[in-house]
Formats: sequence, C-alpha cells, structure tokens
Amino acid sequence: MVAAYNCEKDRATIEHTFRLLFKFAEALDEEETRAVREGLDEETLAIFDLLKKPELSPAEIKKIKAIAVELLRTLKAEKLRVHLWKDKEATRDTVKGWIRDFLYSDDTGLPVEAYSEAEVRAKADDVYRHVFRAYPTVPSPYYIHNEEGLRS
Repeated sequence: MVAAYNCEKDRATIEHTFRLLFKFAEALDEEETRAVREGLDEETLAIFDLLKKPELSPAEIKKIKAIAVELLRTLKAEKLRVHLWKDKEATRDTVKGWIRDFLYSDDTGLPVEAYSEAEVRAKADDVYRHVFRAYPTVPSPYYIHNEEGLRS
C-alpha cells in the first residue's frame, strides 16, 4: 500500500513538473516568436528592448531596431574583443563611454525628437549593464547557438 501511495505521489510530482516545463517552453516560444516578428535575433532583441520606450512612431521603432543591430555588431566585433575586458577599469570605461557616444551621436544615436538627454544617459547605462553581465566574452555564453542558429 505504501509503495502504491509513493508511486502515485511521484506520478503527481512528475506530471506537475512536466506542466511547468511545458509552460516554460511555451514562454520561450513566445519570446522567439516575438524576436522573429521584430526581425531581430535574441541578442539584438535584448538591446532593442532596453532602447525602446512607449509611444514611439513606427519610423522611430524602425530606427531603434537599426541602432540596436549596429550597436551590438560593433560591440561584438570591436569593443568587447579585448581579453578580460571586464577586469580592466580603463577598458570598462572605454566600453561604457563608447555606448554613450554611440547613442548620443547624430549619425548613430537615438532620435533626438523622441529621447531627452536624461533618457539617452539612462538607456546607455542600461545597455552597458546588460553588456557587462551578458558578455564576459565574445561570443556570449548566454547566447550560445547551435549549427542551425537556434539557442541551445
């Protein structure tokens, strides 16, 4: 009788665990679907989410996407290639300053009609904090992809 009880208890636990896993998988699928809908990969979507704000026009959203793509591309290709960049204060300061300059620039930056100077500063700090956490190395260990380009 005890064995039957324990078996049923384990079954209930296993079923509950699988329900939680399915919900988690559905949530991942929703985020992947959103990335596809936005026309961005997972890494760039994270930057885009940090840069966007409510009440942007479709043209401004398009510009923010392009900014996110170029910002991340340049960071990964150039700025984060310094060995142990997070360990060196001068390198950290260079990366942080470059992100701020990029977002302030007339050529590459956030639209001045939509973002105040304080918002640009806050967005630059948000992006830097994300980059600091997610990119100890390039490629990021948090965005590991297999041969098909899907997250592992």
